[in-house]
Amino acid sequence: MKPHNPLSASISKLQQKELLLRLEYEYEKEAFKQQSEAMGIGRKVKRGLCWYPVSTGKSYYNSLNQLVVEVGRQEDKEIEHVFEFGRPVCFFIQDAYGSIYYFNFTATVNYVDEDRMVIVLPSTDALTAILGADRQLGVQLYFDETSYRLMFETMNQVIKAKDNRLAELRDIFHGTLQAQTFSFSPSRFPWLNSTQEEAVNKVMHAKDVAIVHGPPGTGKTTTLVEAIYETLHRENQVMVCAQSNMAVDWISEKLTDRGVPVLRIGNPTRVNDKMLSFTYERRFESHPDYPQLWNIRRAIRKLYSCSRKGAERESIRLKINSLKDRAIELEIRINETLFGEARVIACTLVGSANRVLAGHRFGTLFIDEAAQALEPACWIAIRKANRVILAGDHCQLPPTIKCMEAARGGLDRTLMQEIVKNKPETVSLLKVQYRMNDEIMRFSSEWFYHGEVKSAPEVKYRGILDYDTPIEWVNTEGMDYNEEFVGENFGRINKAEAALSVLQLAQYIQKIGKKRFLEEQIDVGLISPYKAQVQYLRQLIKRDGFFKPYQHLITINTVDGFQGQERDIVLISLVRANENGQIGFLNDLRRMNVAITRARMKLIILGDAATLTKHPFYKKLYEHIQSLHE
Repeated sequence: MKPHNPLSASISKLQQKELLLRLEYEYEKEAFKQQSEAMGIGRKVKRGLCWYPVSTGKSYYNSLNQLVVEVGRQEDKEIEHVFEFGRPVCFFIQDAYGSIYYFNFTATVNYVDEDRMVIVLPSTDALTAILGADRQLGVQLYFDETSYRLMFETMNQVIKAKDNRLAELRDIFHGTLQAQTFSFSPSRFPWLNSTQEEAVNKVMHAKDVAIVHGPPGTGKTTTLVEAIYETLHRENQVMVCAQSNMAVDWISEKLTDRGVPVLRIGNPTRVNDKMLSFTYERRFESHPDYPQLWNIRRAIRKLYSCSRKGAERESIRLKINSLKDRAIELEIRINETLFGEARVIACTLVGSANRVLAGHRFGTLFIDEAAQALEPACWIAIRKANRVILAGDHCQLPPTIKCMEAARGGLDRTLMQEIVKNKPETVSLLKVQYRMNDEIMRFSSEWFYHGEVKSAPEVKYRGILDYDTPIEWVNTEGMDYNEEFVGENFGRINKAEAALSVLQLAQYIQKIGKKRFLEEQIDVGLISPYKAQVQYLRQLIKRDGFFKPYQHLITINTVDGFQGQERDIVLISLVRANENGQIGFLNDLRRMNVAITRARMKLIILGDAATLTKHPFYKKLYEHIQSLHE
């Protein structure tokens, strides 16, 4: 009989994940190809995937010696776009007959705000092509080959790992190897609640892995910041990662507020001076040695443009090499200063493979929003660490997966979920929430968290109006409100329900009183799972003169866009209304958990109960809300 190999189970799990990732890659690549060929520019612009036309601004070499060009969008500036730092893009022109011609290079977003982008170009030829375009220029998102390549390389490395720390972590997370702990007396943190204190202590005692499971409003970020702060008493430097740039920005800002020196690799999504001031790029160019480096780089570029023959060419080559050596020396010196001053290195999971981090290792890696990250992406950063702390909530939004077959096969099962299942002793559940009125929280607590999440006394009875029920369901059943299908990515729309949502909001504002609403800056979230409904709601609010004074207090977005946020009042338009009780991706209850836990004081759900209550979750939710009104 063959001896049992404890590693084989963890390796086969990862090989299966790699196959599923391959499926997702092929699916997304094909979908992108079809989208590029079949979808008109107008639709791409509306979906925020494309800017057209764009104007080109100045081009220059940035502090990292990359050739960049600025572009600005000239039309449709109000459409939310999905460009962000690190995303690949391609340029195109359109002829008089509507045919699109793509330039044969890809570029990368370096910086973006509402209507201006700085794009890193691969060569001077690329710049010449853009500036020489004889027609209106456009820019659109390109298929992200780099992230996939990184994930495949990493999975290969993890699967092959042998007799090293990476192999150990792999078998602790997926196999039978036990997670070890240190034994020393727990610390007291009187400013935290008991479950937060317990979580920080569990992090401090973990030799290999610990998980901070933070349901909505339970202070996961506060707990994580505390755990990072405590770890820095024992370690000189840690790495903090998350799946998205936005989540990295959020935790970086909280750490900076706590006085922790952060070095942010990559550019932030919310572009303000506070956020930009701790980016690698800004720090690099404000180093005292930078002007000297800049001059050397300029001299190298000048020498390259000289075309000489024979002995003179040889002397230029020697000069270039000598200047290059000096530039590398200065770069190393600047880097040593920047990394020497920072206590936290913050970046996305994919960003942890940035060349400036080559050769760096960390005692501890913290992964925030770990329940939204694909497992292969997590391993990119784990390669650099000795122990791993994951924070998030696997009962909220899952990772985005486009291929149904890959999702069904288990690609949507995150590393956090795997460890929660395989090593439950490493998990700390935060159990006190500080966001919602108790009646809003109670249903989520019972359905998703075994009733273990309780409300802090100071929020338990919070409300806006006396004798108001904090949560209500406006049932559109029998009102002849029908859903319509509006294309693959946008899903569904229900115009009558959207109009009713807006009416409900107007009536509630009037109940509160316009003056009080503005004085107290009461904020509102209008949420729908469907992009088409969100865009339609935005149009309705914009067109309606009643909302003009309140527009700055109203946010309208998809459920995914509201992750991690909260508002005083939340209205959710569920859209689905049909004979046979089909609810599509409302079946993903984790998404609904996010939606119903954004409101602090008032939650209004609009939906056709006859359609939705065929599903046990919505039936239970509807009954829970009805019972509050009895």
